[in-house]
Amino acid sequence: MDMKFRIPYEWYYEELGRKTDALFHAMRESIVNGTLAQGTRLPSSRRLAELYGVSRGSVNAAYDMLIAEGFARAAGGSGTFVAYSDPLSGMVHGAAVRAPLALSEWGERLVSAKALFRVGEAHPLLQVPGVSEEMCFRLREPDVSLFPVEAWRRTLFAEVRDMMAVFPAITAPVEGYLPLREAIAQDLRRERGMRANAANICITNGSMHAIALLMKLLVNPGRPVVVENPSYAGIRRAIYAEGGSILAAALDHQGIVPEEWRSELLFVTPTRQFPTGAVLSASRRTELLAWASRQGAVIIEDDYDSELQWGGRLVEPLKALDSEERVVYIGTFSKTMFMDLRLGYVVLPEALLEPFRLAKALQEPHPSALVEQRAMAHFIGSGDYARHLRRMKRVIGRRLLVFRDEVERRLSRWFRFVPADAGLHMYAVWRGDAVSYAKLRERCAALGVTWTVGDAYWEGDIPHSTALFGFAQLQEAQIKEGALRIESVCEALQTY
Repeated sequence: MDMKFRIPYEWYYEELGRKTDALFHAMRESIVNGTLAQGTRLPSSRRLAELYGVSRGSVNAAYDMLIAEGFARAAGGSGTFVAYSDPLSGMVHGAAVRAPLALSEWGERLVSAKALFRVGEAHPLLQVPGVSEEMCFRLREPDVSLFPVEAWRRTLFAEVRDMMAVFPAITAPVEGYLPLREAIAQDLRRERGMRANAANICITNGSMHAIALLMKLLVNPGRPVVVENPSYAGIRRAIYAEGGSILAAALDHQGIVPEEWRSELLFVTPTRQFPTGAVLSASRRTELLAWASRQGAVIIEDDYDSELQWGGRLVEPLKALDSEERVVYIGTFSKTMFMDLRLGYVVLPEALLEPFRLAKALQEPHPSALVEQRAMAHFIGSGDYARHLRRMKRVIGRRLLVFRDEVERRLSRWFRFVPADAGLHMYAVWRGDAVSYAKLRERCAALGVTWTVGDAYWEGDIPHSTALFGFAQLQEAQIKEGALRIESVCEALQTY
């Protein structure tokens, strides 16, 4: 092959499977990246056909495409020449330094808060090369073997068939698929005592989508927002992105401690505080609603996993007590189904219905994940979802009991555990100092035991070292063995 003329033809032919297209894209790439400079004479059609084993017709068609798009020019009987040049190639030395792209104020604020974006995917862990995490207590979705894959697959396929039968007449309002919203409303009325109806529900791409839209609607630059401390970092980054400031609210064993905050917006997780798991007492619920009434404030309630109740009745949401239409309720299927099913929902007060609908329509003129929305509605209506929840509660409930019997019992000398009978993790406070905690984590990781560290959920100074132990993804034997390994390291360190 003529080494003076080398283009990535083979790669494009393997990708595209069409000789003319492969020739065109290979030559176009070589022209744009400067390998074939402006003014270069391209080989004759005969020569290029010989080089790459194609017909002259394919070469001529590729040349015609290059000429039509301005990458080459035909010069009478002289041949075909490259006509494109790099727009920066004529600049003087040093002038080709790229100028920074100008972001909006919103974009700049988002970048300035980028450290918070690491929280969701990288809780401070200690990854030890070559060591498998046999007992991974990190926050994760529940044991995937518990999910009814076949039932969900049948439901999805049925919805695809039904939708294709009427294609392209497939649509839904921006608020989401009505039967799904009706199913959610019925469940909230029956199970949570909430005065919910489909007209006040909007389907979102997970709870974070709802949070981000609400922050855009309710937060102005400089506006203070009351947030539990510690709390989910996604809330804080959404507030910072809008230029808001955070009033960090204290917590105790009853949840958020009410104050007379100078704010018009509160974000709270009353049914199961994240990450501590504390349940907000009835008296404090009343205090929060009274505060919102005095301040003319909005309360955003994130009920992220309290429906996974392992004992007793479900805790009543704050929204169920809302007589003044001041509470926005956010729910999600990510914990009860699987994390990659990005289906959440928001129950809105009447005054926020139209603003939220318009905000969502700006980002999604047509609702996404319509197949999944339809499938979820059928999954609920058929009873498959209820059966799935019952099985989860039965199996994971047993794992919680094992966790209490093994992990709490063995480690209570070194950790103070916050009681919980719902959700997928347990929260604990390390009784020692930060140095001893770091040693513990390092040695446990070497034994294949890891957990989520709670430092990143705090705003400002971190008062003590904490741990979040996820148990729903582990087998009972793994929980027991993990407890033994952590206990052995604690004893070896002789911290107490």
